[in-house]
Amino acid sequence: MSADTANPFAGGIATGVGSWPGADPREAAATVVGELTDLPHLVELPGRGAGSDMIGRASALLVDMPFDITTRGYRLAARPGSLSRRARDLVRTDLDALEEAWENGGLAGSGRALKVQSPGPLTLAAQVELASGHRVLTDPGALRDLSESLTEGLTRHAAEVAARLGANVVVQLDEPSLTQVLEGSLKGTSLLDSVRAVPEPEALAVLEAVIDGLGSPVLVHSCASRPALGFLRGSSAAAIGFDMATIGTADLDDIGELLEAGKQLALGLIPTSAPAASIDWREIVEPAVRLFDRLGFPRRALAERILVAPACGLAGATLSWARRSLTLATEAAHALADEPEALTFA
Repeated sequence: MSADTANPFAGGIATGVGSWPGADPREAAATVVGELTDLPHLVELPGRGAGSDMIGRASALLVDMPFDITTRGYRLAARPGSLSRRARDLVRTDLDALEEAWENGGLAGSGRALKVQSPGPLTLAAQVELASGHRVLTDPGALRDLSESLTEGLTRHAAEVAARLGANVVVQLDEPSLTQVLEGSLKGTSLLDSVRAVPEPEALAVLEAVIDGLGSPVLVHSCASRPALGFLRGSSAAAIGFDMATIGTADLDDIGELLEAGKQLALGLIPTSAPAASIDWREIVEPAVRLFDRLGFPRRALAERILVAPACGLAGATLSWARRSLTLATEAAHALADEPEALTFA
């Protein structure tokens, strides 16, 4: 099944998480569009420095909420400065490169699915500081303003990408800090200053406001070592993505409930760095097949409910492994889509 259908997160397809090694947007865009034929994405290249990483890049998307950079990270600023201009220039360069690759692939005006990524509102508020040095997360009014700005900016961004490419644009919200937000394990400005845990109903309201405001299918992804799967089940996200290597027995019920709730799962099955020994698609799909067997779901559901992806972003990978990881993801997705019932393992 192809992701240019009514469901852009259809099972049996491969996609990427977001980041890519190096600093060449044209090479990155050409590779991703060429390899991920069902659901390519607008690539992030954090190796280019400040303003190009996941959080800094958000400065190019937010409306009327520019960032500065400090020795500790990013901070809201009163007016746009060099960092915000740099972030916007980088996103524009990336989009130009993607448009070129899209046209070279004969996809202009095709309506094919394409994914853009942004930090989710909770992670963004956890990682960006107020002028006082406290995290945005600690100020309910600032958190609301940031979420509204993100929703408006992402809506504009997705619309621009759709107009330029003639694509069906969907959004991935990255929430790697979500577990820390819910547990209250984020550090404050000093050892005596703690950041309170955000109650799940409050956190869900923040996330839902953005998802609902976007008005299109959303994938929420977390690279956390313990993804908050039970929490995400209560969201209206169409798909939930996580690193399969972080999953233990205690998470099985939550995954089963995600599936029963109708969520698609973007399983991070491909390691983000090259393993010591060569691996093939069969080793990649085995954890997914065993997961469904253990949960008691029919293997045919793998073709309908599972997207295959790297475990997280590929910025730290070698270029050769990044390319190989997309090939493996595509081969694994095809195996799950074709004959999952026939797969056997030693």
